[in-house]
Amino acid sequence: MTWVPVALLAVPALGALVLLAPAAARPRARARLLRGYGLAVSGLTLALAVALAVAFDYGDAGRPQFSTDLSWIPGLDLRFHLGVDGISLPLVVLTALLTFLCFVYLTGHATTRPRALVFTVLVLEVGMIGTFLALDLLLFFVFFEVVLIPMYFVIAVWGGAGRRAAAVKFILYTLLGSVVLLLGLLLIWANTGTLDMVALARAHGDGMSRSVQILAFVAVGVGLAVKTPMWPLHTWLPDAHTEAPTVGSVLLAGVLLKMGTYGFARIAIPVLPEGAAAVAPWLGAFAVVGIIYGALACLAQRDLKRLIAYSSVGHMGFVLLGFATLTPVGINAALFGNVAHGLITGLLFFLAGAVKERYGTADMPALGGGMLARMPRMGSLLTFACVASLGLPGLAGFWGEMLALFGAFQPAAGLSRPLYLTFMAVGGVGTVLTAAYFLVMLSRVTHGSPRPAALPTPIADVRGYELAAWVPLVVLILLFGLWPKALLAITTPAVHTLLGMP
Repeated sequence: MTWVPVALLAVPALGALVLLAPAAARPRARARLLRGYGLAVSGLTLALAVALAVAFDYGDAGRPQFSTDLSWIPGLDLRFHLGVDGISLPLVVLTALLTFLCFVYLTGHATTRPRALVFTVLVLEVGMIGTFLALDLLLFFVFFEVVLIPMYFVIAVWGGAGRRAAAVKFILYTLLGSVVLLLGLLLIWANTGTLDMVALARAHGDGMSRSVQILAFVAVGVGLAVKTPMWPLHTWLPDAHTEAPTVGSVLLAGVLLKMGTYGFARIAIPVLPEGAAAVAPWLGAFAVVGIIYGALACLAQRDLKRLIAYSSVGHMGFVLLGFATLTPVGINAALFGNVAHGLITGLLFFLAGAVKERYGTADMPALGGGMLARMPRMGSLLTFACVASLGLPGLAGFWGEMLALFGAFQPAAGLSRPLYLTFMAVGGVGTVLTAAYFLVMLSRVTHGSPRPAALPTPIADVRGYELAAWVPLVVLILLFGLWPKALLAITTPAVHTLLGMP
């Protein structure tokens, strides 16, 4: 099974390369063929990810499995090193699933330049999965950067009216963050002489002084925080989400944001433990400011997609707060919150895109309310996704937030407990504000009597291909909400290894 991680990268990469060959079919038939082709390639990738999950040894989830370690550039001692453990496995499966569901959603949509879109999304999938499989620092950075160009084109070519400005803002922010990240990774290499992430994590900072670790953690952390995004480095996100097409928003929120937080778990905390301990209070402070800021910004929004985008700032704040506790509970909360946010916010952006397609706008006052009366299934799904996102017990969104606050109640030794109790209290206020803005949004969009002037023509409720794309997310949100151990049992051994615990 060591070939499966390589196949996870090879299948979408080869699938994208095939699209470079000329095609002679008529445009309409070619568009249908291309959508089916993207569905088949992403479906095969998902099948490989599921096979990886089935064959995974859950009794030894803290150890990288299915490793491939080949010489890449011998002169620089760079290696093509791949593997998967309890931290990366859920994110690999999540990435493959969301990409496949995006292609399911596209089967019912006629798009401009379908060949280019399928090619771009497949290249994007290579970069996303590669980031979670890489066990070499430079290989991680390469895959981390591979996603930027395809996502830029997804926004700039298939986005809304302000797509060009949003795409440029996205690429500038993320590229600048990547420069700082690269400097931090090179500092680690210069002081340890290795790029092997497994060896570095096992060493837990040996060979690096405390001052070097702090400097490297700040550099790596800033680079990762831009992608997460952490307040105040988040300003590219609302514009990117607002202008991106539906599949772009789903993959951006569901996967790309997780690449930043994953870097904290894979590199920053285990490789730089003294730097993490020194910077953790600042990380926690920025996290809780982001929680409150994101919630207040949501209360001020009129655009549905922009509201969901700002909600991601708040939810990622809970993930960062979990990491800032440096405890098994907090880091498990962060990893759980990563997956839950990917599922829930992916569903929210699918629904927001469908609403915008039907109404011709995402402006909430212009929607006229009464969606439950006009489109009961669409309104019910939107209500479910919002209730899951606000953290209702029994749904996946609850566990990441609750465990992050619980982790802040008793942070790691050496961290100020009064300070973290303050973080916990501020985060608790954030959960109340989160419930407030989602309930306000539902009252404006789904409830009440629809205004005929807002939408005078008949409107279709949920279509079959939409249901096929959304039901798996609903099922997983319920599964992880009712049975959190299904995910926590995978991540806990890996978290103990990450923290150097027996």
